[in-house]
Amino acid sequence: MFEPMTLRGLTVQGRVWVSPMCQYSCLPSEPGFVTDWHLAHLTSFAVGGAPMIVTEATAVTNEGRISPWDAGLWEDQHIRGWERVVTQVHRVGSRIGVQLSHAGRKGSVYAPFHRRSGSVPAEEGGWATVGPGEDAFGAYAGPRALSVEELDGIVRSFAHAARRAVTAGFDAVEIHAAHGYLLAQFLSPLVNKRTDGYGGDDEGRRRLTYEVVEAVRAVLPERIPVLVRVSATDWSEESPGGVTGDLRRTVELARGLEDRGVDLVDVSTGGNVPDPTIPVGPGYQTRFAHALRTDVGIPIATVGMITQARQAEHVIATGQADVVSLARAALADPHWWHRAAHELGHELPWPPQYRRVLDRHVF
Repeated sequence: MFEPMTLRGLTVQGRVWVSPMCQYSCLPSEPGFVTDWHLAHLTSFAVGGAPMIVTEATAVTNEGRISPWDAGLWEDQHIRGWERVVTQVHRVGSRIGVQLSHAGRKGSVYAPFHRRSGSVPAEEGGWATVGPGEDAFGAYAGPRALSVEELDGIVRSFAHAARRAVTAGFDAVEIHAAHGYLLAQFLSPLVNKRTDGYGGDDEGRRRLTYEVVEAVRAVLPERIPVLVRVSATDWSEESPGGVTGDLRRTVELARGLEDRGVDLVDVSTGGNVPDPTIPVGPGYQTRFAHALRTDVGIPIATVGMITQARQAEHVIATGQADVVSLARAALADPHWWHRAAHELGHELPWPPQYRRVLDRHVF
């Protein structure tokens, strides 16, 4: 887990990364602008030894936010705040990527710790959502079906946001095609019932994701890698072929991503079905990453209840995945990487501000 990994022109000094975690901490009065909270939150992992950090879902349009409190990169004014975060992470010695996203029909909702839940009405700062069709997600407000012309605009929005990410200094760009957000909605036969060129069969359902990937790759310098997060299954027997059918489609999707210049596929699950039954347990999603790694030629990341150093080391050392992403474990212990190094007999450099008072026996 402490071996370097090189993706295009980026070398990351380790294989346990910080997974994207929505913070819902922007001010609705300043939509999309990151705050001091984001700076402190993300920098804490860099200080703790994380070699690579991927930001929360960052909207490519105002209406592409999950909530009114989400971060964005849909206008040039957002660059400065992100540049401040990136600069500080780099000063500590870590790398950082941005996850670009559009929420689709799962947008305009209250933050999970808000006193209310569900869709935010217009009078409280909400907006009309969009999707492949007009089917709502659970009890959320129903979306409006996107036209082909609007899909062209969304593809361009991803590309424009990627350009801004370069200006802000990000080391990598991840495209969010998981967890039931817009690209995942188009990928799923449970949601996408279109009969035009963006639906009808697996090839049509993959079209929007592929177009976004191609547009983003085209505007990035060759040195910057493109990552894509996918959901390997929606955990629904109603999906054609059930979980097995989902995985087959995900393998085919990943092969197409590889052909289009994607450098790593980040494998998660779920998101298109409200309240699915998921057999949650330690490393419960790793088998999906392993299946993709067997059939796809580019590196694969896994995430989901991997909390212990030896557990992460086992996943990587046995070839189940090339990268492990942490979320809750990193929140519980932002210095997880120094603790893991101590347990595994590896030496990680402390920031100089800490090094003079700490040694490896601190744990």
